[in-house]
This record gives sequence, structure tokens and C-alpha cells, in this order.
Amino acid sequence: MKAFFEGIQYLFVNILFAPLDFLRRLELVTWFGANTINWIFMIICACAIVYWIKQLRIFDDAGTENQDTTAHSFLK
Repeated sequence: MKAFFEGIQYLFVNILFAPLDFLRRLELVTWFGANTINWIFMIICACAIVYWIKQLRIFDDAGTENQDTTAHSFLK
């Protein structure tokens, strides 16, 4: 049983967390390089928000959006 948990430890510590260890060492060299993953996620979220707002505007301009307060049964 001990070997099973040591195997899980080896998997996470030496294999799955290796990229995060690299980013931790990279932070001492360049802050922007170490936060590349954060920048990528912020760009993806910004693009998703812009797309969402454009879709909301399309449905609002077409008049197909039901903004009646009784649109949902829990608001009655």
C-alpha cells in the first residue's frame, strides 16, 4: 500500500508539477515570462467577454430577448 501512495507522490511531484517548478525558477529571471500562463488566461477571458457582449447586442437589437420579469418561473 505504501508503494501505491509513493507512486502517486512521484507522479505529482516529479511529472505533473514539473512545469510549475520551471515557472518558479523562471520568476527569478523574468517576471513576465513566469506569468505567461496568467497573461494567456486573461487574453482568453477578455476575448470571451467581448464575444458574449457582441452576442447580447445582436439578440437585443433583433428584439428576441425576453426581458419580462415573468420569464423565469422562480420570479413569479
